[in-house]
Amino acid sequence: MRTRTNQSHELKLLLVCLLAAFILIFIVRSTLTTSQKHQTQEETRSGGCAGACNKLPRSLAQALIHYSTSVITPQQTLKEIVVSSRVLDKKSPCNFLVFGLGHDSLMWNTLNYGGRTVFLEEDEAWIKQIQRRFPMLETYHVTYDSKVNQAENLIEVGKGPECTAIGDPRYSMCQLALKGLPDEIYETSWDLIMVDAPTGYYDEAPGRMTAIYTAGMMARNRKRAGETDVFVHDVNREVEDKFSRAFLCEGYMKKQEGRLRHFIIPSYINGSESVSNRPFCPTLNSLSS
Repeated sequence: MRTRTNQSHELKLLLVCLLAAFILIFIVRSTLTTSQKHQTQEETRSGGCAGACNKLPRSLAQALIHYSTSVITPQQTLKEIVVSSRVLDKKSPCNFLVFGLGHDSLMWNTLNYGGRTVFLEEDEAWIKQIQRRFPMLETYHVTYDSKVNQAENLIEVGKGPECTAIGDPRYSMCQLALKGLPDEIYETSWDLIMVDAPTGYYDEAPGRMTAIYTAGMMARNRKRAGETDVFVHDVNREVEDKFSRAFLCEGYMKKQEGRLRHFIIPSYINGSESVSNRPFCPTLNSLSS
């Protein structure tokens, strides 16, 4: 059996390799793009590029240095990270919303280079600490008024018509809808959403009930045509397991790897306003037919 130290070293090595591969792709693409531009020598001299077009962006360099030297590894395992990173590889640059700010945040931000990655965090002191080290991370403070010990009641509340009605969470009558975020969070069509927060391992913790429900509603209420990949971490715990199955739907579940569950949820919006007649959760029979 491999020791925990060896597993940690393997995960750290994977992160460095992923970032290095991403950087190599970036350099190759930049070189090809530059070679395709038909500029005269005078235009090149006056354009101010002077070789800087192929220079490694500071954010990528900082991420590579951080994960090469850090003794702290991300919360997710190697196999769990690969599931999300493969989707990012296909969709980036894209809009990526992450519930939680942690040791893996710089990695997610870097893997979505050129896109927009936003982090929602409950701990204001932690936000300030991370922003001092990585000011490029776009982070917003969020307040949760739920508790883990309310989960059993909330999952029953979520079955009501006010919670299965598709719409903007800001104006929802559902107790599970997360309100109070910046308007742009609700108005953005998110391509990926990762739920890895808030804290949920003791009874008085806020739990991820509202985060999971709101992630699903944002995906369904997406104004831009297409689908949203939603990931929920720690599904080994009761709340994450039950709420992801109930509000992200087993019919939309694509894969589970370790403690990470992957759902693909389509937009329920036809055009800019009207809501389709899709059921809140599809039946497994309808998906297979």
